Amino acid sequence: MEAGEGVSGTTPTEEMNGAGNLMDFLDEPFPDVGTYEDFHTIDWLREKSRDTDRHRKITSKSKESFWELIKSLLDAWSGWVVMLLIGLLSGTLAGVIDLAVDWMTDLKEGVCLTAFYYSHEQCCWTSNETTFDDRDKCPQWQKWAELMTGHAEGGGAYLLNYFLYVLWALLFSFLAVSLVRVFAPYACGSGIPEIKTILSGFIIRGYLGKWTLLIKTVTLVLAVSSGLSLGKEGPLVHVACCCGNLFCSLFSKYSKNEGKRREVLSAAAAAGVSVAFGAPIGGVLFSLEEVSYYFPLKTLWRSFFAALVAAFTLRSINPFGNSRLVLFYVEYHTPWYMAELVPFILLGVFGGLWGTLFIRANIAWCRRRKTTQLGKYPVLEVIAVTGITALLAFPNPYTRRSTSELISELFNDCGALESSQLCDYINNPNMSRPVDDIPDRPAGPGVYTALWQLALALVFKIVITIFTFGMKIPSGLFIPSMAVGAIAGRIVGIAVEQMAYHHHDWIIFKNWCRPGADCVTPGLYAMVGAAACLGENTHSLSVRVEITCSSLRNTKRGGVTRMTVSLVVIMFELTGGLEYIVPLMAAAVTSKWVADAFGKEGIYESHIQLNGYPYLDVRDEFTHRTLATDVMRPRRNDPPLAVLTQDSTTVEDVETLIKDTDYNGFPVVVSRESERLIGFVQRRDLTLAISLYTLIIENARQKQDGVVSSSVVYFTEDGPQMPLSNPQPLKLRRVLNLSPFTVTDHTPMETVVDIFRKLGLRQCLVTRSGRLLGIITKKDVLRHMAQMMNQDPESIMFN
Repeated sequence: MEAGEGVSGTTPTEEMNGAGNLMDFLDEPFPDVGTYEDFHTIDWLREKSRDTDRHRKITSKSKESFWELIKSLLDAWSGWVVMLLIGLLSGTLAGVIDLAVDWMTDLKEGVCLTAFYYSHEQCCWTSNETTFDDRDKCPQWQKWAELMTGHAEGGGAYLLNYFLYVLWALLFSFLAVSLVRVFAPYACGSGIPEIKTILSGFIIRGYLGKWTLLIKTVTLVLAVSSGLSLGKEGPLVHVACCCGNLFCSLFSKYSKNEGKRREVLSAAAAAGVSVAFGAPIGGVLFSLEEVSYYFPLKTLWRSFFAALVAAFTLRSINPFGNSRLVLFYVEYHTPWYMAELVPFILLGVFGGLWGTLFIRANIAWCRRRKTTQLGKYPVLEVIAVTGITALLAFPNPYTRRSTSELISELFNDCGALESSQLCDYINNPNMSRPVDDIPDRPAGPGVYTALWQLALALVFKIVITIFTFGMKIPSGLFIPSMAVGAIAGRIVGIAVEQMAYHHHDWIIFKNWCRPGADCVTPGLYAMVGAAACLGENTHSLSVRVEITCSSLRNTKRGGVTRMTVSLVVIMFELTGGLEYIVPLMAAAVTSKWVADAFGKEGIYESHIQLNGYPYLDVRDEFTHRTLATDVMRPRRNDPPLAVLTQDSTTVEDVETLIKDTDYNGFPVVVSRESERLIGFVQRRDLTLAISLYTLIIENARQKQDGVVSSSVVYFTEDGPQMPLSNPQPLKLRRVLNLSPFTVTDHTPMETVVDIFRKLGLRQCLVTRSGRLLGIITKKDVLRHMAQMMNQDPESIMFN
């Protein structure tokens, strides 16, 4: 019977004694008894079994009447409807966030007089007085000093603009951290470690709630607009998952089944990456490769549909104003050459080293935060870091502007229409070549000025990002990582370009770089560098509000994430540079290899460990030669295992056991003497059954034939032989799992760990010749794995 339906023709007392289907009551919500408690793991096998039963009943009923057939069709299409709603809402929110960030970022420097809600670019679009040489200047856009004093130039105007820039940044960051702290503590960080843990079956109530969605959307705009070294792309995955959780509550198919809900959340994660970068295919691969724990083929197609709808919605809003879906569209006019693989690989090495340096330095800072007074004043920390960031960023034009604008400029090729300082080359007046085929030229003073400014920006980004992550504001690491790589790549690209121009007779350049030819594209180097660093730090270190950084070892895994395949796809979708997929792959793989030399564990898994979540990564290997008997409980000198007997436990005994312990379930044995295993009963099912018994006990006592506290609870088909004077026994056979997963005491732990990973078990019983010896829970497995890696097993804090 479908959860939520009633049972007709039977009395509650009959239900409790097995005349009806007790599982119908157990699937109903009940006061103070949740299906799963907060910070507990779901039972994947139970959820799958419930959905199979639900689907079987719907299919059988669909043959009874036309109305039931319509209901079955609606049920079948409900998943696609949820995907459509997720795509529409997440795409809309991403578009609004992009537009709001552009406006508020420019608000720190000035305001549009014709329409205050226009960003700088939008304001000058509408102006007829914008010139080619000063395309970023127009009378309608005025900086704050010019608006207040009437003077646009001079030391006083510069200082006033400087002061107001810092003031706006402090205001935005203060509002962001205050809203998070007061209304939605779960809204900080990128949320990827928590999303991974939730998708693996963990319960974190409120993490995907309505308040979290609202506050994260608002504070994400404020945090990015403040100029801090963080990005909005990572948190958009959390925002999309909140949208998915919101729409799950509208359909009982998903709201009453935690396993099915996680299929929706996997698709929502794909939609989040799709709108973050305009990369629907990369979003699906990201969800499959990096986030999801259970990803059946049906979820793959639905993820693709959700990502497609989200991308289409974002394209309809057109927040970038370029009539394109991608964020950093590039169009290079020259191919790449095999000899360029050498600098591309060197950029990959830089990406791997940068990832390692970043993690170690940030972890050291997190440890210091934990052991000092700094951790007790998160608002002051945000204000201090914002103030330092704004003070240091304003003098350098490459750090003052938004990071997205910086990356876009670094990716661009230097055509005849470019006015960027990076394109200040010395032109040959006799050059008569097509616009799209400009040869390599000697760098002018603007390029050299830009180079040292970029070098300072690179150091600034590396250092300030270390101190930014871990604070109580929404933050992602896609854009800051791309900025670091793009700056390094552009510097290398200009260096290679100038070497090729001045030393075209060298053997390395002779075959592919002739005088007067356009053979090196610095923007391509920036794109490759961004890919190398992006793979190392994607969503890195997005720490939750309650979390303080502690001892963490082995924090690298493929640099940080080993997100190699989806990374390359995201990058060529992001830039439109499909022709350059080989350089991107070379840099990504090199970066992974370099980071692998320093450790194997990814950043997401590292933060899952830090938070103490019960997450077993399916990609990790357990190679230690231990047995199930080394891990199971009870251990030597421990009290005996709490068990129930099949027909000699009273209601009062069950109530006492539930009251005195906090275990998720109890093995059922024939007797305490034989300890022959019969099955396993969930704590929640027992609690609900006893609660239902409490509701009807008064009516049962009035009849003088009901169950009382001394009634025997039995889990067999036939009740025990009792004298007529004894109270009526209570049958709970239907709540008993007769096929719990068991292993023998000599089963290798490698096999046990594999079973827990692939089946999503909460616990596994240990037997010998059918006799119960002990139990292994997911917590026991994780503690044992921590011990084997010389880590503190008590760092496993969850239930």
